[in-house]
Amino acid sequence: MAQPEDKVLDHAKLFQEPDYEAMLENKRAKYECGHPDEMVREIADWTKTWDYREKNLARTALTVNPAKACQPLGAVFAAAGYRGTMSFVHGSQGCVAYYRSHLSRHFKEPVSAVSSSMTEDAAVFGGLTNMVDGLANTNALYSPEMIAVSTTCMAEVIGDDLNSFIQQARGKASIPDELPVPHAHTPAFVGSHVDGYDNMQKGILEHFWEGAERTAGDGLNIVPGFDGFAVGNIRELRRMLSLMGVEATILSDVSEVYDTPSDGEFRMYAGGTTMDEVKAALDAKATLSLQEYCSRKTLEYCRAKGQTTEALHYPLGVAGTDKLLMTLAELTTKPIPESLRLERGRLVDAMADSQSWLHGKTYAIYGDPDFVYAMAQFVMETGGEPRHCLATNGSKAWGKKMQALLDGSPFGQGCQVWPGKDLWAMRSLLLTEPTDLLIGNSHGKYLERDTRVPLVRLNFPIFDRHHHHRSPLWGYQGGLNVLVKILDKIFDRMDAESDTVGVNDTSFDLTR
Repeated sequence: MAQPEDKVLDHAKLFQEPDYEAMLENKRAKYECGHPDEMVREIADWTKTWDYREKNLARTALTVNPAKACQPLGAVFAAAGYRGTMSFVHGSQGCVAYYRSHLSRHFKEPVSAVSSSMTEDAAVFGGLTNMVDGLANTNALYSPEMIAVSTTCMAEVIGDDLNSFIQQARGKASIPDELPVPHAHTPAFVGSHVDGYDNMQKGILEHFWEGAERTAGDGLNIVPGFDGFAVGNIRELRRMLSLMGVEATILSDVSEVYDTPSDGEFRMYAGGTTMDEVKAALDAKATLSLQEYCSRKTLEYCRAKGQTTEALHYPLGVAGTDKLLMTLAELTTKPIPESLRLERGRLVDAMADSQSWLHGKTYAIYGDPDFVYAMAQFVMETGGEPRHCLATNGSKAWGKKMQALLDGSPFGQGCQVWPGKDLWAMRSLLLTEPTDLLIGNSHGKYLERDTRVPLVRLNFPIFDRHHHHRSPLWGYQGGLNVLVKILDKIFDRMDAESDTVGVNDTSFDLTR
């Protein structure tokens, strides 16, 4: 239906026009199942009961709306943090389109990645030709300093050997011998994006470190982990390192490529860890991961090379930032400056100022394992009470670690930990045991609509809001940002529930 020139509407209003409402109603009548409205309401009401919840949580063979993405997306994210690197995903074009769109919709930036364009014939005969031609085209068209190769389901199911294919591509002169082409097998049908991130990090380090001689020094490497707030978080991390006088190599620094300026110049490659920095990182005294579950294989490899390793769980809030700074001080012998002590005090003061609104608030939290751990720890610091902590990509071991954290605080006593569960399970949890707030990503807006539990968007992906990723969550300043987001949601909900003049506006307060 054509819109008149004098009345061009946004889609949100366009589809409420009579013509469109009639068209959509006709489609519903023709194509939907046609069950009586009473039956639909009856079943919908049943899905809100404890009876349905027990059946829902007992599911083992079906996943509905998991709070995770697949391995190659994590690999593409990790590779983007290295200077001049193009991600080359051995698989179909559709898969790579998903990774690019997922990241660009979150960061509001163009995301570069290419594929070997595997189709049915490659699935039968193997993808060697696709790999050889694809690497040649990538080098010729995009002039990368490095090509980072990962895989999708198709390549893994048929057993394509990346190392062999890359060597054959070099033998056929598709790519120059001096061009670094690290690789990682990232089957999308197991694990999640955090595993893909880990596998690619390890693959890049292996490419530069294997066969090189290590001269132990005093340097420090930091692995940030997969993080939708990486732009703000890495910049905040660098600021804190500078205040401490600590020099460190960030292994995969995405803070520039996912936040390029609009000044008339397109930057396919922006910022990132250089090849020389990666090579020198072998000599570091220690490697510190800021997200344990994003770096298990990477840290194991670093230990095998003789480095000390430490792993944190997303340095958010008072205790999380304390742990980061004390670990940095221990690894580098640098003192924690007074300026950071003052920032800590300001965060504690802000929490105390808002204590009357935060104490006793209940939360449901979902996302990646390290994020859920850190967020639960922080809300307990504010006097809040986690009730449901869910990580689809969380293991039973993560569940035990979460339980130990919760058992250590009186505010965590009523919390249930749900490793491996999905957002359809979270729906049942919120309908039967509702909380005051829900913390997660944009997919939670459907939970908010169904259950009326207000959503605070603090995790990847955030598609329906803009520019959150530019503000840090890490450090004391990041903790203050999170505090403000939570408080704003609390106050906005209070205003929404008391906005009818003369009916419910007794507490429509100006001052809180």
